[in-house]
Amino acid sequence: MAASRGADKTICPSEVARFLFGENWRKEMQTVRNAAFELAEENRVVVIQKGKKVEPENLKGPIRIKIINSKT
Repeated sequence: MAASRGADKTICPSEVARFLFGENWRKEMQTVRNAAFELAEENRVVVIQKGKKVEPENLKGPIRIKIINSKT
């Protein structure tokens, strides 16, 4: 989803959860957030909060997911 949006845009984890899990999306939000941080460890995405990169241990509140442009 982040790749289809492009390197200049971000997605909300709730968008992913709604797409994957339908009506049960709220129950799966932590699963999606965990996956985002796993992808961040693989340098495939950046997890951001208030426009800045955030690590899971410093997380408090909503996050956004941004694809890393592999052409840079």
